[in-house]
Amino acid sequence: MLSGSCLCGRVAYEADAVIDGLIHCHCQTCRKAHGAAMSSIAAVPRESFRWTQGEAVLKSFESSSGKLRWFCSECGSHIMAERIGRPTVMLRLGCLDTPIDVERQWHIWRSDAASWYDPKRPLPEFSEGMAARP
Repeated sequence: MLSGSCLCGRVAYEADAVIDGLIHCHCQTCRKAHGAAMSSIAAVPRESFRWTQGEAVLKSFESSSGKLRWFCSECGSHIMAERIGRPTVMLRLGCLDTPIDVERQWHIWRSDAASWYDPKRPLPEFSEGMAARP
């Protein structure tokens, strides 16, 4: 069972599914929607997905023809996207509360990526925030 929620906790979902692959999308639309270098997503079967709370505060935006991006109207967290008529929905993994360990991962739309981020470049890592600029 997968579960997820928004930043303010008003919206939550569950999905009876297993994630067997992740996609890190670098397209300009995903970057702008999430305010980040990329959006990490995973597909789950539509019939396994259900909202468990907060449907009244959900809003959607049709970012391209037939593609709806669902988000919390209170905190702005992007939670899920769907293309009408497709058998899967795309979970926005930043809102996933269930720990997962997935080997299969891909970067897509690298041709449209932010100029300031390259996933191949090794970067320093910190277990928590940076105390001072190195």
